[in-house]
Formats: sequence, structure tokens, C-alpha cells
Amino acid sequence: MTTERVVAPAIADERTTLTGFLDFQRATLERKCAGLSDDQLRERAVPPSQLSLLGIVRHMAEVERNWFRTVLEGAEMETIFWPPLDWQRTFRELDQASTAESFAIWRAECAHSRALVTAAPSLEVTGWRRGEQIGLRWVLTHMIEEYARHNGHADLIRERLDGATGQ
Repeated sequence: MTTERVVAPAIADERTTLTGFLDFQRATLERKCAGLSDDQLRERAVPPSQLSLLGIVRHMAEVERNWFRTVLEGAEMETIFWPPLDWQRTFRELDQASTAESFAIWRAECAHSRALVTAAPSLEVTGWRRGEQIGLRWVLTHMIEEYARHNGHADLIRERLDGATGQ
């Protein structure tokens, strides 16, 4: 089964455009992982890199949580997959990681983020990060950039695993 991706409308308001591009990037990551075994999802790109598709999914769950729950909602900073804030651990410690649980957590974080954005009265909503005020518009733009960068990694990893290429 291929993950459906919906292209952001070419003519729309700013919120629809930004969320459309972000959802397209989220669906791209899902598509890059589709049809692979748990072992393939755990397989590292090339030494010394620790990148793997499962690692990217777990990392993006953390990124979703950090920017939407922590920064915009003001929740206490906490991580999903590891205690101390070791951001690289999502890439390193995959041997015992459940792929089903990892994907479920990532999807739940995406759903929570979508709900937060939908409920926001405008893109002028702000939150705080390290004493600096951060706007929802900036967070959405940053998330598009974050996914696009990691989807580039996912392209290369997927091609290495089974030769699959394309968007």
C-alpha cells in the first residue's frame, strides 16, 4: 500500500499552505518507510553514520513533541525514547526498539501537532524556547525544513536498501 500524499494547494491562505507542505513532508517520510521489514528500517545508512529510517521516524517524533508540545503549548520538556536529553540516542539505540510502537508514537505526535495548529486562533500564536519568543508561523516553516532535510536522508537510505527511488 502506498501512502497518499496530498500536494498543498497552489492558491490558499498562509496556514493552509504551510500545513499542506508540512503534511506532504510527513507523508513523504511515511512513504519512504513503507513496505520495508523491521530489520531494513533499522539498517544504518553507511558507516560511520548512525542514520536509519527508523531512527529518523523516532527523531521526528521527538522534534514534533519538542516544537509543538514544549515550545508552543508550554509543556515540560521531556523526551519520548530516552531519559536525559540525548538527541542522538534515537539514531543509536534501535536494536530493541519496536517499529510498530515507534511509528504509532510518531503518528500520534503528528496528530497532536495538527490539532494544536488547527486550534490556534492565528499564525501569530507564540511560545517560548530558551527565553526567546517563537511564533507558530516560524515553527511550521522550521518543521517543513526539518522534514525536507531528513527526507533527503531517507531517499538515500531507501535507495541503498532496495533501489527504490522517487518522491
